[in-house]
Amino acid sequence: MDLRILFPALLLVLGLATVFADSTPGQACEEKNVTSCEECLRNVSCLWCITTKSCVTYPVRTILPPHALCPLNDARWGHCWMNFQTLIITLAVIGGVIIIAFLVCLFCCCKCERFGSKRFDAKMQKQETKTKTKQEERRAEMKQRHQEIRQKYGLGGQNPYSKFA
Repeated sequence: MDLRILFPALLLVLGLATVFADSTPGQACEEKNVTSCEECLRNVSCLWCITTKSCVTYPVRTILPPHALCPLNDARWGHCWMNFQTLIITLAVIGGVIIIAFLVCLFCCCKCERFGSKRFDAKMQKQETKTKTKQEERRAEMKQRHQEIRQKYGLGGQNPYSKFA
């Protein structure tokens, strides 16, 4: 399945599940001010503030609740045991790790695809063969030049120092 279709569909399902999960329709959050944190957070649109022990409607227009409403350390949303600041830091770290992992995988896949291809191997083999051929030609030319120099100076026979070896 294409990821461009799967990712938005997954976000939509998770968003709808969050909105409809264990919410009590028709009750305002402010009516639950005298209750506990667990009672307040049964409605997903509510936010519990520990310092004021109040249940308020989550300000959806601002992504994070303003400090005047409740400090992030004392704000609870979703679960009473997790403060909002920890939730934000955790999600940011997890998101960063996912992005870095994705980029590393993308880099590795592109690198492996480029260097592991048959075309690259054939190109390297052709270059190696070409280099060996040039080297052999140079050796043959040098041998020919040495032979010509030996003949020019009358050293064409056996090496005079071979008897000492």
